Amino acid sequence: MKTWVIVLIVVVAVIVIVAVALALARRSRAGQIRKQEQARQHLEEAHIRGARAEQEQALAEEQAARARRERAEVQERTALAEQEARERAARAGEEHAAAADLRAKAEKLAPDVAADGYRHRAPENFGNQDDATTTGTADTREYPRTTADPDYPEGGGSTRR
Repeated sequence: MKTWVIVLIVVVAVIVIVAVALALARRSRAGQIRKQEQARQHLEEAHIRGARAEQEQALAEEQAARARRERAEVQERTALAEQEARERAARAGEEHAAAADLRAKAEKLAPDVAADGYRHRAPENFGNQDDATTTGTADTREYPRTTADPDYPEGGGSTRR
């Protein structure tokens, strides 16, 4: 074989090797660029999702605070309603006691008026739950049965239908 053929084969082999090396380098660079772009996209997506998560967290905390506020308001209204009910029951008990005192005075002044035959029994401690629960029995007193208007024996109040 001639020398120039050998040189030509060596030159072609070197050119092929350089071309393959350049192609591999380009491919490697393109892979790196693609990976960098993908990494940027992932970082951007992570940033967007992080911001969305923070917004959702803030909304959740606001909703929880609103629920706690509403629960506190309901508890406050319940406590006020219970207090009003206790006060009303106490007033009713006082009214019953005053009515019993007036009845006793009426019996003292005119026993025949109080003994007209229209009596019914009602608990003496109506509205005072403490006395009934501590003694286990409820004392009763007699109250005359009266109506607001004789034309309405039911008591003259509105009827439920």
